[in-house]
Amino acid sequence: MRLPRTRPRSLAGQLFAMQVVLIAAVVAGCAVFAYVSGSAQAEQTATRQVRAAAVAVADSPSVREAIGTPDPSAVLQPYAEQVRRDTGIAFVTIMDTERRRWTHPDASLIGETFLGHTEEALRGETFTETYTGTLGPSIRVVTPVRDGDRIIGLVSAGITVDRVSSQVREQLGALALAAGGALALGGLGTYVINARLRRHTHGMNAAELSRLHDYHQATLHAVREGLLMLDGQRRIALINDAGRELLGIAPETEALGRTVDELALPAPLTGALLASEARVDELHLTAERVVVVNTRPVVGGERRGTVVTLRDHTELQALTGELDSERGFTQALRSQAHEAANRLHTVVSLIELGRVEEAVEFATAELELAQVLTDRVVGAVEEPVLAALLLGKAAQANERGVELELADDSLIDDGALPASLAQRDLVTILGNLIDNAVDAASEGDSHGAAGAAVPAQRTASQGGAGRARVTVTALADDRELLLRVSDTGAGIGPEEADEVFRRGWSTHGAGRGLGLALVRQAAHRNGGSVELDRAPEGGARFTVRLPLGDRTAAEVTA
Repeated sequence: MRLPRTRPRSLAGQLFAMQVVLIAAVVAGCAVFAYVSGSAQAEQTATRQVRAAAVAVADSPSVREAIGTPDPSAVLQPYAEQVRRDTGIAFVTIMDTERRRWTHPDASLIGETFLGHTEEALRGETFTETYTGTLGPSIRVVTPVRDGDRIIGLVSAGITVDRVSSQVREQLGALALAAGGALALGGLGTYVINARLRRHTHGMNAAELSRLHDYHQATLHAVREGLLMLDGQRRIALINDAGRELLGIAPETEALGRTVDELALPAPLTGALLASEARVDELHLTAERVVVVNTRPVVGGERRGTVVTLRDHTELQALTGELDSERGFTQALRSQAHEAANRLHTVVSLIELGRVEEAVEFATAELELAQVLTDRVVGAVEEPVLAALLLGKAAQANERGVELELADDSLIDDGALPASLAQRDLVTILGNLIDNAVDAASEGDSHGAAGAAVPAQRTASQGGAGRARVTVTALADDRELLLRVSDTGAGIGPEEADEVFRRGWSTHGAGRGLGLALVRQAAHRNGGSVELDRAPEGGARFTVRLPLGDRTAAEVTA
């Protein structure tokens, strides 16, 4: 039969047992020390007491006078008993130099020989000894009685060892009572402290706490979500590896104990971390990432801190942008397919009506119009990702009545861009700039007479001067890649030049305003820059410059 395993005592219980044992040992040690000290002190006190009594009796003139009388005992016995009773000692014995007693507490022993040593007293010295006499073991003092230079008698005063021991036992009783009180008070205080410790440690023992700490550390390093804990003073109490990476804090930087303001994070992100209310799934930008922030205050009667979780949304946001581009491209293709069917019906109808030449002219004009931009893009931009993006955006722009054209000086040779320049970042930069430009141009055109009166399909064939237009420049040389997008919209005022790159800035209402922030983030991630000025057509012009300095010599000469 297997016996059930007993759970190890909790950490609080172990500390309680250790503290009780320690307090008991300290109290016991103090009691022993006090007993030993008290015994020695009691013996010293008794010695001083009997010495003072003996010397006082020996120095008394009446004692010297009585010794010279024919019957000294008649005078000295009542005097010695009076002194004994007044001082509380055991005996006062006055004797001659032959040790024959003149006084004794037991009157029947007067005249007998004193039991003890007298040699030193006969030499004129006062000495102390412990000796067993007629009253039992006693601490006694023997001193001479002088008459001038002559010793005429001896005085011995003493106190029994039993009386000294009884005094020590009385002190020991009081000491034991005080020690018991100290032990009880210490035990009660220890119990209260350990009860609180038990609540804080949830009754776990040292091994469980150590194992929990190991799991805690392993979990912090293993979890891919960023975790940040702030105390009540908004200082960092805990941060894991993912949190450091998402916030851009270098591993060698000491973050614990620093306030959030010292991390040099973007102002909106700092405000979210310091907010007193909970934040749920908020998108924020750091220098290189898009993070989803969730915060929850820790409240227990008062604000104790904040728990922050961070999720990397950079790749998801980029994929969302690409998906939106693909969705728009698909819609444009669907629309073009519908328009192509209409044109085909028109050609067939012209042929059925016998107008073959008009049918050929109509079909050829439409093919030439569609092929011009394709040839221009493919000839100038040999980077396939950018070429495909431009063609897709051109189709989307055309559906919205906006003409997208490629500048004449655009040129990107095949292989001109290094592998270190992520294609996803190129799509993010150019795609968002074109989308914003198309929005601006279409809004500007909708307020003009030409844009309001002329259908999109028709203005595409006519290419009127008043048509909304977006111009794209894509140029790569040995040093940098230049991407420039300008539009014919209303433009952006100088006072808003810095605000447009802030997350949430948009002229289209809530839920927008992330595109330009992502553009600047992608440019900075690749060591580039973004500039905003006014286009010659009157709208906004964004210029992105990305350095190509990490290209190898072979790539440059190829």
